[in-house]
Amino acid sequence: MGTLANAQNSGMLGTFIPLILMLAIFYFGLIRPQKKKEKEVKNMRDNLLVGDEIVTIGGVVGKIVQVKKDRVIIETTGMKTRLEFEKWGIQTLSKSKGSKNTNPELEEEKEEEIAE
Repeated sequence: MGTLANAQNSGMLGTFIPLILMLAIFYFGLIRPQKKKEKEVKNMRDNLLVGDEIVTIGGVVGKIVQVKKDRVIIETTGMKTRLEFEKWGIQTLSKSKGSKNTNPELEEEKEEEIAE
């Protein structure tokens, strides 16, 4: 009777190990990187400065002229139209006024232009 109980316990353990492994892979492969990216985006949105060039979720490109608590006012190129956006609507920071370019794709394009 004792060997039957041991066999059942090892059988149950054998069924839980793949489940635990799948949960660990799911956490380290999907959840953790997503939280890291969300943290970086939140940090970027919290550190917006006047003069930064941004791209919104809708694709509007402009320069920040005023920063409020939860909103920013940007000025688009051309006719200098001013638009007000919620900070969560900002997708990327293409140029920061106080630092180097934070978008690697744009930085590569500039390096290619300089090389030509």
